[in-house]
Amino acid sequence: MSYQVLARKWRPRSFREMVGQTHVLKALINALDSQRLHHAYLFTGTRGVGKTTIARIIAKCLNCETGITSTPCGTCSVCCEIDEGRFVDLIEIDAASRTKVEDTRELLDNVQYAPSRGRFKVYLIDEVHMLSSHSFNALLKTLEEPPPYVKFILATTDPQKLPATILSRCLQFSLKNMTPERVVEHLSHVLGVENVPFEDDALWLLGRAADGSMRDAMSLTDQAIAFGEGKVMAADVRAMLGTLDHGQVYDVLHALINGDAKALLEAVRHLAEQGPDWNGVLSEILNVLHRVAIAQALPEGVDNGHGDRDRVLALAQALPAEDVQFYYQMGLIGRRDLPLAPDPRGGFEMVLLRMLAFRPADTADAPRQPLKPVGISQATVDSAQTVAVPAPAVPVATVAPAPAVSAPIAPAPAPAPAPAPAPVAEPEPAPQPVAQAIAVEPVPVVAEAVVDLPWNDPVEPQIEQQPAVEPVLEVAAEQPELTPMPTPTPDSVVPDAPEWVSAPMPEPSVAEVDAATPGIDLDDEPPLDEDYIEPDIDSAYSYLDELASEHAAEPAPEPEPEPAAKPATGLALEWLELFPKLPISGMTGSIAANCTLMAVDGDNWLLHLDPAHSALFNATQQRRLNDALNQYHGRTLTLAIELIKPEQETPAQAASRRRADRQREAEESIHGDPFIQRMVQEFGAVVRHDTIEPVEALAAQG
Repeated sequence: MSYQVLARKWRPRSFREMVGQTHVLKALINALDSQRLHHAYLFTGTRGVGKTTIARIIAKCLNCETGITSTPCGTCSVCCEIDEGRFVDLIEIDAASRTKVEDTRELLDNVQYAPSRGRFKVYLIDEVHMLSSHSFNALLKTLEEPPPYVKFILATTDPQKLPATILSRCLQFSLKNMTPERVVEHLSHVLGVENVPFEDDALWLLGRAADGSMRDAMSLTDQAIAFGEGKVMAADVRAMLGTLDHGQVYDVLHALINGDAKALLEAVRHLAEQGPDWNGVLSEILNVLHRVAIAQALPEGVDNGHGDRDRVLALAQALPAEDVQFYYQMGLIGRRDLPLAPDPRGGFEMVLLRMLAFRPADTADAPRQPLKPVGISQATVDSAQTVAVPAPAVPVATVAPAPAVSAPIAPAPAPAPAPAPAPVAEPEPAPQPVAQAIAVEPVPVVAEAVVDLPWNDPVEPQIEQQPAVEPVLEVAAEQPELTPMPTPTPDSVVPDAPEWVSAPMPEPSVAEVDAATPGIDLDDEPPLDEDYIEPDIDSAYSYLDELASEHAAEPAPEPEPEPAAKPATGLALEWLELFPKLPISGMTGSIAANCTLMAVDGDNWLLHLDPAHSALFNATQQRRLNDALNQYHGRTLTLAIELIKPEQETPAQAASRRRADRQREAEESIHGDPFIQRMVQEFGAVVRHDTIEPVEALAAQG
């Protein structure tokens, strides 16, 4: 006797032998038991889920010699003939090969004849969506009102192609895909009965490869038995399918967690030995990350569809939630860009290295291991790390951290009292750089605002007593209450620093860049500052006003720096006075603006930088700031910068405080103006607070 494949040998012959599809079987069994039989049934679903099998079981239920029942005997001549595929009253039609209207008409001509042996004549039309439109039209009337002894059973994998007129004449049942768990359970039973040794991991590989089809799972199992010489082993199945070893995906993720670039590239090398589809490998990583995110949100919601539930839960414990989301998003973007890479493996490696290099910043409440050195800037990894880079041709002298006071630092071996802090020496008279701040006499703050009035025509009254206030009048419905302005922090007596520290600036031209950086050779430097150089605000108000309309759609400015815990005194105050005079701009200026001077020991200077700005900080920025100090003082200094939040006021915080003071004075000027008060009282005008801006009118006139 010839060998019979598992898919045919184990085809269900009754409803109780069916695997899954409970929602369909329940309706059919109840209908058969209560004799509520429909004349046309439509079964939809992907290949190998049981459409044709259920149709044949229905034919046995209708024609069994024991009567119409949901449990056919399986032993009578009718049941045996149907199982063997030779029952004359079960007409199986392949619509894919008989699409013409002539074939449909020939079928309908035989409908009028009564069944030869059975109780009902059953027409099973498989892949019915392949029929032509004329064939559907010819079938409509007979399908709606067939003879009482005729039953139509239609099956299709693409119900969207069926006309609505066909769908409305049938009872439609949608069969679901088989889950990997159900496929593995059924394969375990089949292989146990067949006495075939197997491994659970191999069955999970087959269950996932079947992609919801039980027939595909049985066919793949046949192939695996032949490949493994009578055994179903995971290694053989993996080699047969050419699928990725799931354990290697976890090797990649563990290397990412540990920040180990060597282990990461080693895992990629092992993957390359199998010649995988790198896009598919990235998809597997994304699938694992998705399940890890589910495990972190709802541990009991993690399925065991891949047989690795325990490993997923372990990853969920070891990997912070923000890292999971970051890696997932980075993987999605990398998968989109993978076809653009010169080499698929190189593109895959770049995605992993990008995940490694740009992992989220450390937080106190997120347990994780520190990154191992992989050649990236450690200033972005550890906010508490001190970076000290020497000036050119000068040895490094690391300055120890000092208390938050202006006391100098003495060498450790010296027991003598610490020397007095070296005062900041003024340079000899020399031509000042263009980027140096221009001293401007204090000018009174003048404000402009928009005021709404309850009429439609704009009014521009001329008031000689208030020449500096030019309100714009608009219509308003009602007058809101005036909110008193908050009292600002007391101002330290320090000169104004450039306002470009935190205010948004338009991108300057090449000529402006050259004019703003005299005496500094940038040919051998990476292009870090060129795209971010911003002009001095004290000398560029008019320039900003001219470009305001051109840059209205630019991104919103950075948030204002938080106020300092203490006002600047001692060395911190000297740094506020020195900062506007340094020939720096761009990102280097932004770094210096968020620093404060902590200690001066001869030519050794120690600065504290706010860790919130550490992303802009690197060795190049520190060297440029060191060069600017050397140029200003006319001697060689050694600069060390520590990533510690300053307690005293920095130049950026001082500039923010002065802007807040000017804004407050401008709003007080508007609210105290007699003309504005009279419009509010008599006409119900409303001052629009978001339009009040201080205007340096006198400075512009000078």
